[in-house]
Amino acid sequence: MIDRLANPNQRRAYGSGGINRVTSPWRANSVPYITILLGSLLPIWVLADVMPVTPPIGFLIFLGWRIMRPGLLPLWIGVPLGAFDDLFSGQPFGSAILLWSLTMIALELIETRFPWRGFWQDWFTAGLAIVLYICAAMAVSGASLTPFLALATVPQIIMSVLLYPLLARMIAWFDRFRLSRSRRIG
Repeated sequence: MIDRLANPNQRRAYGSGGINRVTSPWRANSVPYITILLGSLLPIWVLADVMPVTPPIGFLIFLGWRIMRPGLLPLWIGVPLGAFDDLFSGQPFGSAILLWSLTMIALELIETRFPWRGFWQDWFTAGLAIVLYICAAMAVSGASLTPFLALATVPQIIMSVLLYPLLARMIAWFDRFRLSRSRRIG
C-alpha cells in the first residue's frame, strides 16, 4: 500500500524489493549444484548387497532441476555433474557423463518442441528418462544382460518413477529457498 502512495522517484531511489533486501547471488547460483551433488552422495549410505534397490537420487534431482527450471542449468553441466556421480555410484567412469549429457540434450529438444507443459507431462517425461537411464546404465555397466538382471531392476525403476513427484516437491522448496530474499549489509 505504501508503494502505491509513494511517488515513483522515491520508490526508485530505495529499490523495489523492500528495505535493503535482495536475493543472495551465491545462494541463487549454488543451491541447484549442491543439491545434485548431495543427491549423488546419498546412495552411499544405503547398502544393497543382492540387487539394486536404491534409485539414482543424484540423477533424479538433476532431472527435477532441469524439468522444473529449464534455463537454470547450462547444457554442458551434464559432464562435471556426471563425473562426480560416476566417482560415487560404482558405475564405470564415463557412463553418467554420457547419460547425463544425453539427457540434457534430449530434454532441451523436448523443451523446444513442447514449451508449455503440465505436471503429468513432466512426470511422464521424467519417468521415461528414468527408465531409459536405468536401462542404459545397466547396459553400460559391463554386466551380462540377462532376463533375471532386467527383472531385478524393475523395483528400482518403479521406486524411482514413484519418487519423482516427492523430489519435485523438494526441489520446489529448494527453489523457493534459493530465490528468497536475504539481508544484505552495506
